Amino acid sequence: MIYPAIDLRRGRVVRLTEGSFDAEKAYFDDPIAVAREFAAAGSPWLHLVDLDGAKDPAQRQTALVSTIVQACGLRVQSGGGIRDESHVRALLDAGVTRVIVGSLAVKEPELVASWLEKFGPEKIVLALDVRLNAAGVPQVAIAGWRADSGLALNDVLAKFTARGLRHMLCTDISRDGKLTGPNFELYAQLRRDFPALQVQASGGVSSLEDLRRLKREGAPGAIVGRALYENKFTLKEALAC
Repeated sequence: MIYPAIDLRRGRVVRLTEGSFDAEKAYFDDPIAVAREFAAAGSPWLHLVDLDGAKDPAQRQTALVSTIVQACGLRVQSGGGIRDESHVRALLDAGVTRVIVGSLAVKEPELVASWLEKFGPEKIVLALDVRLNAAGVPQVAIAGWRADSGLALNDVLAKFTARGLRHMLCTDISRDGKLTGPNFELYAQLRRDFPALQVQASGGVSSLEDLRRLKREGAPGAIVGRALYENKFTLKEALAC
């Protein structure tokens, strides 16, 4: 499954490099038009991230997210600044199909696990972003990638899969926004360790062959953003992979 991505910052479509707000590149001023283009290309899903909300929950763009959801008619997974149950409910009420929960899964795992039980595993997707340590072990980053949690990715996933987790997206921060290719070994290892988990690969996709290899080696889903915006391939081509 291909998830074309829109990252919202002050109402515009942007991309960050390695999650840095100092490395922001704006692509479009009208995210509604972009979402409609994705729908016209045949995508069933949209990956929609509220970067303002991720940086400051008080600046969450829920009204804009709702407008985009209603305008494009796609199934949408969305997050950014999810800190409590009211934020989850607000997005679901806005028409979002799945709510993306990031740092809170590490900071307050019991709370997030309770949402899996309350809303169901099809309504929650964990976004676990990683950096490899000196030994090559993926460590989960938090606070919009600005801090390391000290927790190994597999340890976090083991606890959540035991509580019913079905969907997660994983970003190798070192690849994000760089078009250097995904970390294929990371996703292959996740497939070996958690075969029932529906993993979405995020970060580094730069070619159709990247998408084909991800599908072969362990990621049923892939988030695609900058490669689409910079015309490395079309969404129709990606969906056909």
